[in-house]
Amino acid sequence: MEKLPDTDGFAPLDREGLVDRVARLLSRAIVSGRLAPGERLSESVVAKQLGTSRAPVREAARLLENSGLVTYAPNRGFFVRRHSATEIDNLYEFRITIEIAAVRRLMRQGLGATAAALCAQIEELRRVAEPGHDMLTQVEADMQFHRLICEGSGNPLYLRSFERIALETELTIVLIGTLYDDAQKLAETHAPLLDALQSGSEAQAVDAMFYHLDVARALVTEQFRKLEENTP
Repeated sequence: MEKLPDTDGFAPLDREGLVDRVARLLSRAIVSGRLAPGERLSESVVAKQLGTSRAPVREAARLLENSGLVTYAPNRGFFVRRHSATEIDNLYEFRITIEIAAVRRLMRQGLGATAAALCAQIEELRRVAEPGHDMLTQVEADMQFHRLICEGSGNPLYLRSFERIALETELTIVLIGTLYDDAQKLAETHAPLLDALQSGSEAQAVDAMFYHLDVARALVTEQFRKLEENTP
């Protein structure tokens, strides 16, 4: 993913893969908090900063609308989406459905190379939990662990569904500011899940995935409700 420039705007882009590149830059700005919930996504301003026309910016915004990051208001344009606790609860309910299905399929066909990839990703989670890494980096590493499971299932529809909600999930976690008091705990919550996957028991793996995501669902939703209560 491209890094955003250390300025108030965006650096100009060339035309190759323009829409996807604009979408990546905007999604990074939204998930990192540079573009706040409710903020208008001005096509003309972004286009001027990027040195392009408004058309690719509009197309990129449509992609982000599909990812749950922006909303469109007729005659007003695109806005960074404001999430409610109920919407976040629904998001996690959908994640549970998709990822349990992926786990079932993965267990039935065997972990194979996915086992080593998951072990390596837990080490990456531990690494980015050390001082010097921001929360977005930690959340991205978390989501990569789950992406590997969906990818390893061999069903591209599970992976495609996961990708559609991955950025939205990252955004909701970053918005609450923190998930655990100790960043290492985020890494360690994945260890029992990996143990269950390596056990060879489909039932054990399914139970572990449900527990893992249901705990996250409760934590994120509860903290988001507190944010709603404290927002004027």
